[in-house]
Amino acid sequence: MDFGRVLKEALPLLLEGLKMTVLIALISIAIGIVLGLISCLFGLSKNKVLKAISAVYIWIIRGTPMIVQAFIVFFAIPQLIQLLNPTFKLDAFTAGIITLSLNVGAYMSEIFRAGIQAVDKGQMEAARSLGLSKTQAMSKIVLPQAFKISIPPIVNQFIITVKDTSILSVIGLAEVVNKAKQYVGKTYQFFATYILVAAFYLIVISILMVVSKFVEKKFSYESESKS
Repeated sequence: MDFGRVLKEALPLLLEGLKMTVLIALISIAIGIVLGLISCLFGLSKNKVLKAISAVYIWIIRGTPMIVQAFIVFFAIPQLIQLLNPTFKLDAFTAGIITLSLNVGAYMSEIFRAGIQAVDKGQMEAARSLGLSKTQAMSKIVLPQAFKISIPPIVNQFIITVKDTSILSVIGLAEVVNKAKQYVGKTYQFFATYILVAAFYLIVISILMVVSKFVEKKFSYESESKS
């Protein structure tokens, strides 16, 4: 349990892994927001096919463990594609983004659905009465309000996504947990190394929690001032 040695030797390695953790979380959140919005709009559509696509997507992602999804994306799907293209390969970074983005998208879909349903239905009716089409009313009136309502849970989802990146160490993604495993495999400094990793996560998550509370207070204050 040599903390001095671990700080000296492992800190640069773990900081490198932490950068990967934050990077892949940011990219996945950005892609997931787009996927979630599309899935949400599909789910709210009157088109049965689009509703079914959204429902099946959410059902599969929310009903299976992310570690299994990571194995399917990184191992199973490339094996299937290699039947047609033997040279096809998928690196851990790309597979990690796909896995996380699909997960984020499924949960974002539910977040956006709740946000849209929280907007007063009179807003849509008023917009339609002013001559806007349903699409225009949704994009210009309803969605901006729904997105504002959804910001606090989006920040919370980002917190969850940062922690979920640790699961991707199973496919060899060079995030902070994977880097820690590499160092521990050479030095057997289990206690000090994983305490340091936990401290990294606590710092990042604590910052995001402060941001989340600030955002919640800001928008709750704006809502009260308008009422």
